[in-house]
Order: sequence, then C-alpha cells, then structure tokens
Amino acid sequence: MKIQLGRFNTLNIVKEVDFGLYLDGGDYGEILLPSRYVPEEYVIGEPISVFLYLDMDERMIATTLTPHIQVGEFGYLEVSWINEFGAFLDWGLMKDLFVPFREQKMSMGVGNKYIVYAHVDEESYRIVGSAKVEKFLSKEQPPYAEGDEVEILIWQKSDLGFKAIIDNKYGGLIYDNEVFQPLYTGMRLTAFIKQVREDGKIDLILQESGRKHVLDFSETLLDYIGRNGGQTMLNDKSPAEEIYEVFGVSKKVFKKAVGDLYKRREIKLEPGKIILNK
Repeated sequence: MKIQLGRFNTLNIVKEVDFGLYLDGGDYGEILLPSRYVPEEYVIGEPISVFLYLDMDERMIATTLTPHIQVGEFGYLEVSWINEFGAFLDWGLMKDLFVPFREQKMSMGVGNKYIVYAHVDEESYRIVGSAKVEKFLSKEQPPYAEGDEVEILIWQKSDLGFKAIIDNKYGGLIYDNEVFQPLYTGMRLTAFIKQVREDGKIDLILQESGRKHVLDFSETLLDYIGRNGGQTMLNDKSPAEEIYEVFGVSKKVFKKAVGDLYKRREIKLEPGKIILNK
C-alpha cells in the first residue's frame, strides 16, 4: 500500500473508537479519522477516501475535508498569520499550510494572497508551501499540440502579457494582444495551446483558433439575432468589451462570424446594426 501524504488516499476502516475511526495505513500503522470528519454512513472493513496530513504534533491524521490544494498542486492562498519561522496560509484545513521564509519570493503579509506550490519537504517530511513557482515548473518538453484544451491558473502579469500555470505542471504565456477579458492572479480557466516553441515555451490563447470555432460561433450569433427580433445593434464597430460581455468571444471571432453569415446570405449589414435575412 502506497500512502501519499498531502493527497487523497483510499484506506480501509479498521475499527471505531469513541473519538473517531482508525484506518489501515499500511506501513504507517493505523491512522485516525477524528469524529468531526466521520461520515454519517460507513462500514467497518470498507474503504473510505480521506486526505492525509500531519497534525499539530506532526502525526499523520485523516480528514474528509477537501483542501484548496493538494501536494503537487499550485494554488492562490491567503496568509492567516506569521511567526518568526515563516507564514501560515489558509488552505481549508484546521492546520494552516506553512511557507518558510526561505520559500518566499517577497515578504508575505497577513491578509494578502499568493500563488504557492504545496510539496513535502525532504528533510522534515512536513507539508510546506513555496512561492518560488519557477523551480517547480516542469523543464520537460511539453506534450501539447496546437489547439489542445488545457486548464490554467493565472500566475502574474508581465511586460508581455499574463504568465499562467498549465495543468499544474508547465508555464505558459497569454500575450496582451490575445487578452479580451479581465484576468487576475489566482483566476482558473480553460485555455488552448497556440504553439509550443522549440525551447519548450508555451503560448496560450483563451479561445479555440481555426475555422471550426468561427463556424460554431456563427450559428450562435445567428440564433441570437433570431431570438432578438431579427436584428442586433452589435456590429463590427462595437467595443470588444461589449461583444465579449454578450457572447464571450473576441471581436476578431465576432467579425469573422459576421463575414461568414454575410457570405452565406443569412444576414444583411446596415449602418450600426445587423439584420436577419428573411
């Protein structure tokens, strides 16, 4: 049995005691699931999914609570308190996530939030956080192809655009001229691979590229016009922000879809509006 500290594990229930359940931890012995986390229904001998971490006395303990991040993941966490050893961040459990001073890029402040990576310290075997994001990003050549859908965490603003963490593993960049919606540190969203460069750097876009995406949105736009009396005041002169607020697409995609519908004679264009062809 392989136990993963700082992650969810499926363990068998060994026995019930007044203060909780004891679970089979293999080489780690029996692990306590305190009463406050015991579900209403359970069966002795059956498996249960629990998150394993260390309590105040550095003993392994189980919980059915879901932390904001697990070991091996990046997250955007708030500092709860600070002492002479470092900062303690709220990650959704009774015991806060410790970030030693040596793992802080800048001095952390109570109430502020930071992107951190949770890992198990090899020397102390404690779960700790680190704000030194770069050293935990993979240096391997990314396996992505153009157009692949990925999950990203917005990391920080740079001179070129927004740095993002892709699938909890790789670093990527959304260039300023590709941004058509508000972005902020800690935001999680879906993005698409624009390209993987020879040096392994990844460029991201927030919408699918290519003809298929335009065709898909063309039908959405056509349906919208039909449901709004056969016309819309939104047109290629409308602000990009207004187009995104209504449709969730960039102005570039909007204009291509308008062109597509016009060529298909589905619509006609008049000053300041688009009208459905009957």
